[in-house]
Amino acid sequence: MKRSTRCVAIKASSALLLAGFLSATLVAGSGAAATGEGPRRAPAAPCTSKQIVANGARSTGSAQVRVTVTNKGTKPCVLNGFPTVALAGQGSPDKNKPLQVIRVGTSAPVQLAAGGRASAQLTFTPVLGEADGYCASGAEPVVAPTMVVGVAGGRYQLAPGDGGEFALCGGTVRATAFHG
Repeated sequence: MKRSTRCVAIKASSALLLAGFLSATLVAGSGAAATGEGPRRAPAAPCTSKQIVANGARSTGSAQVRVTVTNKGTKPCVLNGFPTVALAGQGSPDKNKPLQVIRVGTSAPVQLAAGGRASAQLTFTPVLGEADGYCASGAEPVVAPTMVVGVAGGRYQLAPGDGGEFALCGGTVRATAFHG
């Protein structure tokens, strides 16, 4: 092979090698830095009872209550799962009546910024009739002035937001997972 032909071949292969390197760099650079997202942050730690406060239980229907919690901490945290629920007998935690929680839907992690909120919906089997209501099953209605909701390792005693009492039939409650 002549020297001039060899130089052209080396230049051509160098150009191809450089083009391949540049295209690989562009493909590799199409991630977070290229889209302006910046580096990924480490996930927040799970929420603890020291960070979470329960704000109340607001009635959303005749036998439905929305429980809202707030991250009162200074750092974000991740809340996951379903609440536990018990009725507080005469307002005394030692007379609590734990309820079986029937989970509705699926649970997904909820990242709560400092001051962020999440809520879960509770649905009880309703008491029928007026003042001295009855249960369709024939069981006696259960009435309590407060309920105890378990979330993030803590227990929070909540009264109905409307000043009434919690009334239900049976020993179960349907609950959604916490969501933002």
